[in-house]
Amino acid sequence: MTRPAAHPRVAAIAGLLAAAGAAGEVREVPAGARTAADAAAGLGVPVGAIASSLVFDVGGLPLLVLTSGAHRVDTAKVATLLGVPRVERASADFVRAHTGQPIGGVAPIGHPEPIGTLVDVELARHERVWAAAGHPSAVFPTTYDELLRLTGGTAAEVGDGPQETLQTPAGAVGQ
Repeated sequence: MTRPAAHPRVAAIAGLLAAAGAAGEVREVPAGARTAADAAAGLGVPVGAIASSLVFDVGGLPLLVLTSGAHRVDTAKVATLLGVPRVERASADFVRAHTGQPIGGVAPIGHPEPIGTLVDVELARHERVWAAAGHPSAVFPTTYDELLRLTGGTAAEVGDGPQETLQTPAGAVGQ
C-alpha cells in the first residue's frame, strides 16, 4: 500500500479529511479497490471492515448508504426505514452527478451538495474501517464513530432484521 498519486479528487478528499480532523491518511491500493473484496484483499483486512459506498435514487434525491463490505443492502428495508415507497440503485451518471466521483471510488464526503447518509451498524464491529477516497484505488482508514461524525450520517441496520422508521427533515433523505 502506498500514498496515492495527486489525483484531484483524491487530493480534495485528503484535504477535507485533514480539515475535519480525521486521523487516517489516504492510501492507494495498487491493485485497486473498486469492490469491497478487492479493497479487503489489497489491505489485508476482513471484507466486513470495508465501508462500501452505495448511492441510491430515492425519488430523484441521492441517498448514500455506507455498508459493511460483507453485507448486501436490503432496499425494501431501507425504504421502510425512510418511509418512502422504494429505494433504487442509482445509475453511474446519477452517482457522478450527485457525488462528483465514480462508482467504485465514492468517498463518504466531498460531494457537491450534502447527501443524506445511512451508516451500517455492522461497521461498528471493526476497530478500523476503510472507506473510499474519491477514486477506485484510494482509501482511508477511519472508525465507525468518526465515519458518523464526518458524514453527519444516521446509524442504521441496512441488512436483515427489524428496524424502526427514521424521522427525516423535509427534503432530506436519511439525515
